[in-house]
Amino acid sequence: MKEPLASRIRPRLLNEVIGQKHLTGENKILRRCIEEKYLFSMILHGPPGTGKTTIATVIANELQLPYKFFHAVHGTKKDLDTIFQEAKLYPGLILIVDEIHRLHKDKQDLLLSHIEKGTIFLIGATTENPYHSINPAIRSRCHLLEIKSFSQDEIKELLQRACSHEGGFAKKIEIQEEASDYIARLANGDIRFALNILEACVLLSPDNIIHEQIVKDYITTSNLGIHHHGDAYYDVLSAFQKSIRGSDVDAALYYLGILILSKDMEAIERRLLVTAYEDIGLANPAAVSRCVQAIDAAKRVGFPEARIPLSAAVIDLTLSPKSKSAENAIDHVLQHLQQSSYQIPEYLKLTPVHLEQEDKYDYARNDLWDKIQYLPDAVKNIQFYQPTSHSAYEKVLAENLKKLRKYPRTKHLSSLKHNIK
Repeated sequence: MKEPLASRIRPRLLNEVIGQKHLTGENKILRRCIEEKYLFSMILHGPPGTGKTTIATVIANELQLPYKFFHAVHGTKKDLDTIFQEAKLYPGLILIVDEIHRLHKDKQDLLLSHIEKGTIFLIGATTENPYHSINPAIRSRCHLLEIKSFSQDEIKELLQRACSHEGGFAKKIEIQEEASDYIARLANGDIRFALNILEACVLLSPDNIIHEQIVKDYITTSNLGIHHHGDAYYDVLSAFQKSIRGSDVDAALYYLGILILSKDMEAIERRLLVTAYEDIGLANPAAVSRCVQAIDAAKRVGFPEARIPLSAAVIDLTLSPKSKSAENAIDHVLQHLQQSSYQIPEYLKLTPVHLEQEDKYDYARNDLWDKIQYLPDAVKNIQFYQPTSHSAYEKVLAENLKKLRKYPRTKHLSSLKHNIK
C-alpha cells in the first residue's frame, strides 16, 4: 500500500514550500531562522490541511537537526521520557507535537522544564486559537506563528506539482484547468482535502486525464472547514450573528447555509434567538416573535425543510430596524448593582412591618401606581432605559416614557392617597 499522496509529495526544503510567504519569504522569520541556523520553540497554528507539520519537518531538515513526532492524544508519558533521554544524546532535538491543544496537563508539566532548559526545541501544531487552547505556561515559552489557508491559486499549483512530482503521478496524469479550478474551490484552503480528491479522481479516470465532470461525479459538496467546538466553528457563528446585526442579508444567508449543511440546529436556534432579542429587540418585537415561531417550525419539520422557516427568519431579522436599548438597559443595571446595592423601600416589601396602613402600598388604588417611587432613594433619579428612535414601536414607548418621567414619583404614600381622591 502506498503512502497518501499528500505524504509522498511533502516538501523537504523551505524553497519547496508553497504559500506562507509571511513566514518563508525573504527576510521573514522562518527564512531568517534557517539562514542564521537559529531555532526557538514555537507553536504553528492554523486551519486543517495547511501544512503545519510539513513546515515543522522542513525546519528540521534545513537545520539538519534530529526530530521526533509526538501525538498529544495517543502519546504517553513513557514516550515522552524516551524522547527526553534521546535528547541527551542528540542536542537540539526537535519535538513536533501534533494537536498540542489536546496535551494533558501531566504531559505539559513534563515538557515545561525541557523547553526552559533548551534540551529540546518544541514545535507544536494546532488548529485551535493558541490564546484560548494552549496552556499559558507553554505558550509563554514559545513563539506563536500563524499558518494561513492556501489560496485557490496555491492549491492549483500544488495539484500540478502532484501530477508531475516523482513521488506523485510522475507526469502520467493530466489535470485540466476546469477540474483544477473546481477542486480548488471545493477545498476551502485545505490542501490535504484537495489532494485526496485528486487521488480518488485518478482512480476514476479512464484515460489519465482529470476532467471537471470526474470531480463532480466523485464529490458533491465542498469542504466547509468546520467541526463542532473548533475555532472555525465559532468563527462561522460569530460571522452569522454579525452579518444579521450589520443588515447584510446575503452574508447572513451564506453563513446560515454553512450551519444548515453542518446540520447544527441547536447553534442556529441559539444564535437567532440571541440576535433577535439583543440586536432587533424593541425596534421590532413582531420580528422577534416571528423568529421564535420560525425556530419552532424548523425544529418540528427538521432538515432539509427546516431551511425554509430559518431562511425567512434570517431575512426578517437582517432587514429589520435594530435596537440594543433593552440590552443596554439591563447591562446598565447590572453594572450598577456590581458596585452597590440598596434596601428595597419598606412599602414595596411583601409583608412590611411597623408601617401605618396609610403608608402601605394599596393594591386597590391603581390610579396611584404610576406616581409611586419604586427605586431606593440613592438611585431614584437614574434612568437605566434609554429608548432609540429606530422604529415606530419604540417611538411610542419613548413618548409614553417621556410622559411618565415628566412628573416626579414619591415615597410618601399617605400624602399621595390624600392628595388624589
